[in-house]
Amino acid sequence: MRNITSSEVMTGVAAIAATLDPQVDFYLNEIRLHLSAAGGAGILTISVDSAAGAAYDVVLIPQDMTVVVDLLYIPDLKLHFAAGDKIKVIWANANARTYGVEFVYTKIAEVF
Repeated sequence: MRNITSSEVMTGVAAIAATLDPQVDFYLNEIRLHLSAAGGAGILTISVDSAAGAAYDVVLIPQDMTVVVDLLYIPDLKLHFAAGDKIKVIWANANARTYGVEFVYTKIAEVF
């Protein structure tokens, strides 16, 4: 079966609380973030909210946003997530930058 990639996008000007929750097994291909201007203070986190419970939640990357306008997160390894796992992008966005977040992922059922 062909490899089908999907994406979900979120945008806004307040705090970023973007969540990818495809409800199927999936691979995370990348996360793209664009800001209207350099971010300012604060740490953005990309993390896993595990369906297995809080004991399995992990931070994939923390990123100081002081001078960031564009952030592209591509995992070094293929990351498999189970149905119910969520990927979260969280940042206070104290300077109210307009943002766009895009999650790019592959549903595993569509690959095999």
